[in-house]
Amino acid sequence: MSNLPKCPKCGSEFTYDDGNMFVCPECAHEWSKTAVAEADEAGLVVKDAHSNVLHDGDSVTVIKDLKVKGSSSVVKVGTKVKNIRLVDGDHNIDCRIDGVGEMKLKSEFVKKA
Repeated sequence: MSNLPKCPKCGSEFTYDDGNMFVCPECAHEWSKTAVAEADEAGLVVKDAHSNVLHDGDSVTVIKDLKVKGSSSVVKVGTKVKNIRLVDGDHNIDCRIDGVGEMKLKSEFVKKA
């Protein structure tokens, strides 16, 4: 048994080591060993709706209309959100959305842009 991580994109267990990169033979996704080490050190791993690992400063796109609590406005599908901050909790993304303001989002309703 090996201690190689599962693919962050498709979840496959059949990853292999290629120098300083990990490679998934099923979906051809490649990621660096340093990204895995940083995630292990931080202890906080946040994945989007398609199981891509998110990091502070990433840009994401909303994949579902989201009602804004306490308001009649809605964040529409396809809204791009830049420079996200990852936090621990139920809503694990802090961000600013143009026209709406400061928001907390769940990672299951966004995809990495």
